[in-house]
Amino acid sequence: MNIPENLKYTEEHEWIKLDNNIATVGITDFAQGELGDIVYIEIDSLDNELSANDVFGTVEAVKTVSDLFMPIDGKVIELNSKLEDNPELVNDDPYGEGWIIKIEVSNSNDNQGLLSAEEYKNLTQG
Repeated sequence: MNIPENLKYTEEHEWIKLDNNIATVGITDFAQGELGDIVYIEIDSLDNELSANDVFGTVEAVKTVSDLFMPIDGKVIELNSKLEDNPELVNDDPYGEGWIIKIEVSNSNDNQGLLSAEEYKNLTQG
């Protein structure tokens, strides 16, 4: 299982990459593996200000639908348009081409509750 050291993680299996006040968010390799083949991603929160742990969309796999949770407070400013026609990018490249949203972060120092790669590894591997 791939858990890049340069990212932060949530207990709900989202990853976040902070770049000043812009954050890129997706689901982890662990999450996509648990979900199976992803067939649709619905994001209805573009231009919305959301708080950490708010639902920003859903991911639909062959066998289940799962909510997507904001890892940090902010405004959803961009959706990965490639996922409209190719949702399987999340399975193929969850940390690259399969990113889901970009957020304008409300407070870049507000990353309490985010896990390091080591903490996330411990969470997923027991």
